Amino acid sequence: MIAVVLVGGEGTRLRPLTLDEPKPVLPIGGVPFIALLLDRLAAAGVSKVILSCGYLPERLRAGVGSPPPGMVVEVVVEDEPLGTAGAIRFAAAGRVDGPFLALNGDVLGDADFGALVLAHTTAGAMGTIGLTPVDDPTRFGVVVHDAAGNVQRFVEKPPTADGLGPAPWWVNAGAYVLEPAVLDLIPKGRMVSIEREIFPQLVGHGLIAHQAAGYWRDIGTVESFLAANADVIAGRVATRLGGSEGAVLVADDALVAATARLIAPVLIGPGATVEAGAVVGPETVVGAGSRIAENAIVCRSVLFDDVVVGADASVVRSVIGRAGVVGVHASVSDSALGTAEHAAAGVTLLGERRPG
Repeated sequence: MIAVVLVGGEGTRLRPLTLDEPKPVLPIGGVPFIALLLDRLAAAGVSKVILSCGYLPERLRAGVGSPPPGMVVEVVVEDEPLGTAGAIRFAAAGRVDGPFLALNGDVLGDADFGALVLAHTTAGAMGTIGLTPVDDPTRFGVVVHDAAGNVQRFVEKPPTADGLGPAPWWVNAGAYVLEPAVLDLIPKGRMVSIEREIFPQLVGHGLIAHQAAGYWRDIGTVESFLAANADVIAGRVATRLGGSEGAVLVADDALVAATARLIAPVLIGPGATVEAGAVVGPETVVGAGSRIAENAIVCRSVLFDDVVVGADASVVRSVIGRAGVVGVHASVSDSALGTAEHAAAGVTLLGERRPG
């Protein structure tokens, strides 16, 4: 089985974190997000993954690292944005000869991709859309389907739930199985949306829906990125990290002072230091090599690698980019702060700044 993963976006809602790192390699629970996605694909029997990329491809290649055993990962680079359908055609044409998975590359989840493929092949479908349940349909594209799974119509971000039946409502989860013939429906040389232009053509012609159980979250905003990190370390989504609501995950070579306080769920990465009197957690991830100085507070936040939080500083509901510095007595809340390199380029970091 081959999977095409769409990772072409610039992640503008996550800036400045994505100014020099593509969204798929940002850390979730201290692990590049793309690595967690590759784990799921390997579990479903996927042997080749094609990443359709249009932004920082070399950073993406580096962030992939070593894929799961038996899996090959290829990065193909779009010269210009092609939309969801255009990117799928660009990546898949000439590379697939049977049904293949196509995924949005910014969704954290644990639903079984193998079950999605099985539903598709059992039905003999032309295309299969994975669905996830929501309690509020107004922010999503609702997929209306009958009891047999046949897609009847799409309702994009309805103002109310009137006429959609009882909750929960089932929305497009950004995971599909497609036959190669679908690629022939996608025009060349322009932006094409699979949701708005291609799937409506397939209604009544072999397009089915598959209701998928499991966790689902788009990681494309700072708020959702923080929530995804919290959910991973708390074990609310199944990943290689395990995790639980009571988890205090500390790397073997991390140094935590006896008088520091760690509040579960919390993860302290390799080589990190938590000094005397500091309070870290809950729902906090501290990246490798980071240092939290005396009496500092870091709560419901994510620190990337090599971050420094000065003495008596506080970081609350925030993300601090790689090698960022929060100065002594500084306070950061509800923010996303860039890397040390961004500070030199004019992206502000609060408190002290590293020279350079």
